[in-house]
Amino acid sequence: MNKEEARLRVEELTSLLERYSHEYYVLNQSSVSDAEFDRLLGELTLLENEFPELRSKNSPTQRVGGAIQSGFAKVPHKRLMLSLGNVFNDDELREFDRKLRASLGVETIDYMGEVKIDGLGMSLLYDKGELQYCLTRGDGVTGEDVTLNVKTIRSIPLRVEEKRPFEVRGEVYMPKSSLAALNADRGEKGEPLFANARNAAAGSIRNLDSSIAASRKLEAFWYYLVNSRELGIHVHSDSLDTLSNLGFRVSPERRRLHGIEECVAYLHEYTEKRQLLDYDIDGLVFKVDSIDSYDEIGYTAKTPKWAIAYKFPPEEATTKLLDIVLSVGRTGRVTPNAILEPVRVAGSLVQRATLNNEDFIKEKDIRVGDIVSLHKAADVIPEVAGPILSSRKSELPSFTMPELCPICGGKLTRVKGLHYCLNQDCAARKVEAIIHFASRDAMDIDGLGESSSEMFFNEGFLNNISDLYSLSDHAEAIKEIDGWSDKSMDSLLAEIEVSKSESLERLLFGLGIKEVGNKMSKTLAKTFKSLDVLSSKTVEELLEIPDVGPVAAKSIFEYFHDDKKLEEIEILRSKGVNFLYLGSDNVDVNSYFYNKTIVLTGSLEKYTRQEMTSLLEEIGAKVAGSVSKATDIVIYGPGAGSKLEKAVSLGIETMEEKTALDHLLKVGK
Repeated sequence: MNKEEARLRVEELTSLLERYSHEYYVLNQSSVSDAEFDRLLGELTLLENEFPELRSKNSPTQRVGGAIQSGFAKVPHKRLMLSLGNVFNDDELREFDRKLRASLGVETIDYMGEVKIDGLGMSLLYDKGELQYCLTRGDGVTGEDVTLNVKTIRSIPLRVEEKRPFEVRGEVYMPKSSLAALNADRGEKGEPLFANARNAAAGSIRNLDSSIAASRKLEAFWYYLVNSRELGIHVHSDSLDTLSNLGFRVSPERRRLHGIEECVAYLHEYTEKRQLLDYDIDGLVFKVDSIDSYDEIGYTAKTPKWAIAYKFPPEEATTKLLDIVLSVGRTGRVTPNAILEPVRVAGSLVQRATLNNEDFIKEKDIRVGDIVSLHKAADVIPEVAGPILSSRKSELPSFTMPELCPICGGKLTRVKGLHYCLNQDCAARKVEAIIHFASRDAMDIDGLGESSSEMFFNEGFLNNISDLYSLSDHAEAIKEIDGWSDKSMDSLLAEIEVSKSESLERLLFGLGIKEVGNKMSKTLAKTFKSLDVLSSKTVEELLEIPDVGPVAAKSIFEYFHDDKKLEEIEILRSKGVNFLYLGSDNVDVNSYFYNKTIVLTGSLEKYTRQEMTSLLEEIGAKVAGSVSKATDIVIYGPGAGSKLEKAVSLGIETMEEKTALDHLLKVGK
């Protein structure tokens, strides 16, 4: 192929790939398979490698990231990125409308209602039909050039039909589903979790390695065409339609509203619906729809008077920090926790919250005796945001991490900002190991929870996980303890007996091997079929397995070469615990559920949630915890709520448990 032929093919491939990306990432549909898209992208990559001069800065091949940047250049905004004024209730919103009507001398104003994405403000500049650069909001006057990272967001058009220069502003965010997947992966690796989607998005965009941003599955909505009038557009709702026609993702939740009462109704509607969205919103925005009236309405020094943000009531509270105590997990990680005066946050009473690690406490300058701000990360996990310094009436002592484990007295070791007790005989580590071994995703021993595990350990009935299978020796003594009877003891012993027959992946997860989470346990079990085969593998052989990296391979190898661990394994063998993989390898590619992402919701009747998950995974399906555009099917039972509602709103296939079971019965036929 000569250079001219290559140029024509590069243009053709670029046009095709841009069209397919728009279909998939913006319209949520696709006219080609993933394999065909990858084939075309591969062909374009080869041509650009052979003819580097044909590679455009906005080529589809440049979206994958990988460049390491030394920093972000500061670039002045062509036009100030102003903030919005805030209102916090219906009356304040009506007062905003009253003042506008008075200033314009009209009885009714048409507004555009939009959801307020809790993400990272961004500005894109285009000229001659191509994306030139991307800037963060910064201080509103100057932003940071994060073009390489933002270009990894595949829904953002790199080329558009409009050749005149224009600027579009919006919000980059991380979908809730992406945050859940990211935190699950970080949790399996022992890395700290992101507290919320906004922090995760901001950290991804401001990471100097653009491959990090590419891997985080960020998204964006665009809500303002800055120079609309220069392009002949005089109504804000029309400008959003124009952006949509140019290929930008514009929020489908936007609505043109006639008068303030429609605004109030929209506000109440999305106050209820906010949890159903796959992204966080912290309020709603109302803009006068007539762009031509903006100059007449005017601006303050920091905000436009023609728009207002309604902010949802914060899910935060303040309370007194009574103490900081340490907890020790099964891996030996030592975590500081806040003991608080009881306070209600987001509907529940909170008395304890994580403080993450020593560096977090020092950076926030959190001290015992402080009045602290408390919120729920992702509306679930209580977290201390920081102290209210204005309430600190006297000098309080700074927190210092102890040098010794609070449980066993062993010396603590600091590794990558985290503290560990390395004593494998530490009582706290042993109790946590027993709790983990009996947990639902491991050996699923119902009746052996946190409190009973601690009690049995303190009474001397349990010292290691293998002691569970000798617990019957202490049955009579346990029955003498308040709350325990013949029936409850017999039920627990029956559960322990049943656990001996669990498949290998559950045992592997229950053993608590560092770096080996639920997903990796399944991969190892399916690959090696038996614990004895797995334990004989070298680091090099383990590295050949998908998803097993160097750190995990080393951890697995060391676990099975630790004399104490091997002794424990042999006791489990002697007690009759199954060491074999019992799952099926006969994945039916013709199954209705093969290679589909499934979400379960409601009360399933025939099988438990875990049993249904196992059945689906064995035939090649993927079971996810939340509904998103990537979901293929939602299987529901009685009591299904928001997940089912969201599936219906997104047009995702839904089916009752009975229908799903009918499909499962057809597997292999």
